[in-house]
Amino acid sequence: MPDAVWCGVDPDDLPDGLVVADEHRRVICFNRAAARITARRPDEALGDRVERVLPLEDLDGRRWWQLTDPYGGLSVRRGQPERNLLLPGGREVLVSARYVRAVPTGPLHRLIVSLRGTEARRRTERSHAELIATVAHELRSPLTSVKGFTATLLAKWERFTEDQKRLMLETVDADAARISRLIAELLDISRIDSGRLELRRQPVDLVAAVCRHVEGHLAAGKPRERFRHAVTGPLPRLWADPDKVDQVLSNLLENAVRHGAGTVTIEIAPAQPCRAVAEGITVTVSDEGPGIPEESMSRVFTRFWRGSKRGGTGLGLYIVKGIVEAHGGTITVGRSVAGGAEFRFTLPVGVPAVLA
Repeated sequence: MPDAVWCGVDPDDLPDGLVVADEHRRVICFNRAAARITARRPDEALGDRVERVLPLEDLDGRRWWQLTDPYGGLSVRRGQPERNLLLPGGREVLVSARYVRAVPTGPLHRLIVSLRGTEARRRTERSHAELIATVAHELRSPLTSVKGFTATLLAKWERFTEDQKRLMLETVDADAARISRLIAELLDISRIDSGRLELRRQPVDLVAAVCRHVEGHLAAGKPRERFRHAVTGPLPRLWADPDKVDQVLSNLLENAVRHGAGTVTIEIAPAQPCRAVAEGITVTVSDEGPGIPEESMSRVFTRFWRGSKRGGTGLGLYIVKGIVEAHGGTITVGRSVAGGAEFRFTLPVGVPAVLA
């Protein structure tokens, strides 16, 4: 690698492979990432002809340099868009090229080729495929139920008693609600991944929100001694999206009740000032169950993580993390004093700029 450093950046510091050829097709730059991707040593590549250094072929086995002909083709061309090509041995690589001319429509002065591995793209494609498979699986059961019960009711309405009709309609209603929740999760994931999750900030009483969720579990038949909440005050005034905060609390409490054991403890306290959050509120949700294995801690907030028990889409905690971070907060997972799982999230006070 030559000693030249361009724009204050050493080519070896670039994350992608960089190959630069001069007007005579000779390679004058071959960075460390290019050496890793192509399995060629820089001292072998420098000074050699670019088509020998990068003997690229398309997926049909045609030689890429003969097809593109950057030095002898049309002088109005400015480069090649990124595409999948093959290195010797059938190894796939993402390649794009830029044609640099000293004057417009003049001869080629520099050929700049960018190389990237396909691993990240393949991981994204696998993630999308898993999402589609999960959605199809989760939708099939409730849709089959809805279709079956409605068809039965329409065909044989007079044959059922009022209690039977009510039971079937309640089942249809529950399955329709399940479908609605799944669609809402998908929309949230789309907004989180694209950075378009909208927050409608307003004053939020976190203590009242926690009490409301606990009362909901009590109304569903959970014993009161299953829950304990403690407040360490005084708490600063919190501006957040109340619906999104409810979504976070609902998911964390549901996980603690369903997958944990013993008492579910919810602690609310002022956030300890730190670099990430200067002022805010911290909520800790913990249980006394078996907890999360150490080797799984790093995957808890990824898509489709379900732990040791099946059920659900495995998207809830991924969405929780996206909501908390959209508020400028942080969320962590660990082991509670009692040995169960402990989720702790902190939300900054988040006063809207117009009121600051």
